[in-house]
Order: sequence, then C-alpha cells, then structure tokens
Amino acid sequence: MNGLLTKGIGGFYYVETENGCYECKARGIFRKNEITPTVGDRVEISVVSEAQKKGSLDAILPRKNLLIRPSIANVDHFIIVAPAKSPDFDTFFVDKLLVFCELYQIEPLIVINKTDLEKGEAYGEIYRRIGYPVIYTSTLSGEGIEDVKQSIFGGINVFAGFSGAGKSSLLNELIENAELKTGEISKITRGRHTTRHSELFLIAPNTYVADTPGFSSLEIDFAVSNLDEMFPEFGDTVCQFKGCSHTKEKGCGVLQALEEGMIAPSRYQSYVQIYEKIKDIKPWHKK
Repeated sequence: MNGLLTKGIGGFYYVETENGCYECKARGIFRKNEITPTVGDRVEISVVSEAQKKGSLDAILPRKNLLIRPSIANVDHFIIVAPAKSPDFDTFFVDKLLVFCELYQIEPLIVINKTDLEKGEAYGEIYRRIGYPVIYTSTLSGEGIEDVKQSIFGGINVFAGFSGAGKSSLLNELIENAELKTGEISKITRGRHTTRHSELFLIAPNTYVADTPGFSSLEIDFAVSNLDEMFPEFGDTVCQFKGCSHTKEKGCGVLQALEEGMIAPSRYQSYVQIYEKIKDIKPWHKK
C-alpha cells in the first residue's frame, strides 16, 4: 500500500493512506544503506495490525526533490511571503529563495503582502517580467487570498517569510479548519527553536502545508557551478565568455544587459552577493 509520510518522530513514521494513517517502523535495510525516510516521501508500507493501525515502512518511492536543511521531500510549491511595506520589501530575501526553487525544481509563488499599506506593484513587476507568478494580498481587505488558495491547491506547500511579513496572518486566512487554525498551525509561525520535527498538515484535498522550522533562514552556503542559470533573465542575454563570472569582465553580455535596463539592478545585486559568498567553496561541497 502506498502513502505519504507526514511526520517522523522517535523512530516512528506516520503515513497517510487511502485507508487512514498508519504508525510505521522502518525496515532495517534503511539504516544499513544509510537512508533516512523524510517527511514528504511517497512510500510503500505493509500492514502489521489493521486494528491498531500499525505498519512497516518498506520502500521510498523516487523523490523529485529533497531539501536538507530543513529536511523535507517532494515540495511542489514554495510560497515566498514578502511585505510591500512595514517592513520594507527585501529583494535579496526573495531572490535567494528563488535560487533555491530553481536548484530544486520547485514552483515558486511570490506573495506581496500588506497591500493595504502599499500596492507593491513596482516590486511585483520585477518578477513578473522574468516569468515568476506574483499575487498581491492583504489579510485586512481580503485581496488575493482566494488566488493564493487556488495557486497552492494540490501538493506539498512550503511558506517562507521573514519577521513582520504577515505570513502567520496569511496562513490563518488560507486555512479554514478552525481547530487547526488556532492550534497546530501556530507552530508553523512560532519560530525555529519551538518546532523540532517537520510535519505536514492537510488543509484541503491533496493539499498540505509543511510545518517545519528554518525555511526563512535558508542560506546558499554550498557550491553552485551554474549560478547564472538560476537567474532566468541572464539566459536571455548573449555572453561571449565561457565560464564568465558576469561581475567585471569587459564585453560581458550580462553586464551589457544590465546597462541597457534588461536586467533589474536589484536582481543583479543579489546575483553578485550570492556569487561572492560561494565562489571559493569547493565543488565537492555542492548540495
């Protein structure tokens, strides 16, 4: 029987199936092969006791992605919540997480929140013009809430937003189950030192929100040999140099595109900031 691993704690794995949730122990082969079942895994289990809903976790189906810190598999949507104002929009925060989405082939959604304070269209246009989806929201007016609901329907969703972005209020608007809204979901937004174990919560049919710490503090601290490919607008330029860093080379197509206004200055600054941080990291440190 197949299912979705929604929580793992104390050596027990909880798997949601069409017949309910089973508490499973992993087969010894996993430890022998140094494989750790991860929240978000699609797995195969066999039933040990139907009455007690206990089973054996037998196999992990192929993963489409795996985030290491924090650990979660098969993420479908990464919702980046950034306020238009109060605090100010942080382009580097958004750009850094978009690089993660490109690296792990996760569909991003940029949510520009607090539009009751400022529309934020100038920020949104930076990302719309390079093909990223943008939704403007306000939990006070209700703007954009239904659009977000439709965009994240189906699959595993991760939310990230720095302090003051309004992620907590947005999640409360998205999740209609009152018990979850006032209880479990609070763990999603209380901070990384409170929630110790990743967990998935069902918020709509086949739609899960990941409750796990650390997504807002993800750092690119590993080698990325093709960082320029993680910035889609760079691909629209023609750079004559193979292996160009796009930071100082005379005749660089990216630098020329920047001068001509084809690349947003904030996006280029984010690229340089990440490049300078990782340029001396050895390739074998690549995640």
